[in-house]
Amino acid sequence: MIKLIASDLDGTLLKDGAQRLDPSLFPLIMELKERGIQFAAASGRQLHSLHQLFAPIRDDIYYIAENGSLCIQNATVLVKGEIPRDLGLELFRFSRNYPHCSCLLSCESCAYTDSKSDGFLHLMQQEIRSNIYAVEDLSQVEEAFLKISFCDFTNTEALFQQSYRSFSSRLKVVTAGPGWIDFAAIGVNKGTALARLTDYLRIRPEECMAFGDEYNDKEMLQFAGTSYAMASGAEGIQKYATHVTDSVETVLRDLLDSLPARNR
Repeated sequence: MIKLIASDLDGTLLKDGAQRLDPSLFPLIMELKERGIQFAAASGRQLHSLHQLFAPIRDDIYYIAENGSLCIQNATVLVKGEIPRDLGLELFRFSRNYPHCSCLLSCESCAYTDSKSDGFLHLMQQEIRSNIYAVEDLSQVEEAFLKISFCDFTNTEALFQQSYRSFSSRLKVVTAGPGWIDFAAIGVNKGTALARLTDYLRIRPEECMAFGDEYNDKEMLQFAGTSYAMASGAEGIQKYATHVTDSVETVLRDLLDSLPARNR
């Protein structure tokens, strides 16, 4: 029996660039919880953004934020991965070689950027609704670095290839959706965070179901006994999942319908 569901957000529950969840998802998640199935939002987004997205059921679910760099339930921090500061500073310098690249630094309390792009700031503040502060220089930030992201909608592939060549031996480097490249500490990803969460909940991998669409979801899809890659996901991501779907909600409703009547 499935006891824990972990789902990515952008490109998975949030499709076609949507920035709001379908309200029908919330009672669905609560009905799953009433039948003994927990839900975890697993995203590259910061915790603040996830709290806003799931506001009606904020305290009823678990969170895997920042691509697994932060796993939390209410005030209990289960995972906190940190990028070494010297590597973070190197990434900041590297990003300046790409004039259309905006750099985002995610910390536990909030996110920071030194981007001067009005479009990027509008995206993060008004659409994604991140808790973000603009600073003159990211190297001035003294908090621990959880995740660093590059956003470049003009030259993503070339930027990813060079980033991978320069940093993949020292950091986890993944695409996180169109225009986005994420960096995290080695050994930190959504899969390792999900494994820690299952340990905490005393749930086996085969009792997990996961959904994702990008390569920052790969380890999570591989960890869960039942996993769904989105049909519209990144090329090749489907081979890491046990199934393919175009609707998370449909799979969840089918799961509810499959439960024995005595559990309803």
